[in-house]
Amino acid sequence: MFAKYKQVVCADGFKMSVQAGPRSYSHPKDDVGPYTEVEVGFPSHYEGLLIPYAENPDNPTGTVYGYTPVRVVLNVLAKHGGIVSGEVPPGIPRILAKKLASSG
Repeated sequence: MFAKYKQVVCADGFKMSVQAGPRSYSHPKDDVGPYTEVEVGFPSHYEGLLIPYAENPDNPTGTVYGYTPVRVVLNVLAKHGGIVSGEVPPGIPRILAKKLASSG
């Protein structure tokens, strides 16, 4: 069965799809993982760390980024403050956004 992971939303509002499996530009091409390369798609705005993997670098928010190394995805997640919602495939640690301490 083809898994589809929910779009990742980061603490600063940055969004992207992170997919892996037999129908994605990922490695390995199975439904199990853990994955070392994944497909990133349709980020909400330009992200320079992803550009080297862009299928169409002239349309950075309307393209997919195939075989993106997990380390790059981790760097993007950290840069944007971590995950507040969404899912990532197996092999990608969930870098969660830190909760702000409530002010007294």
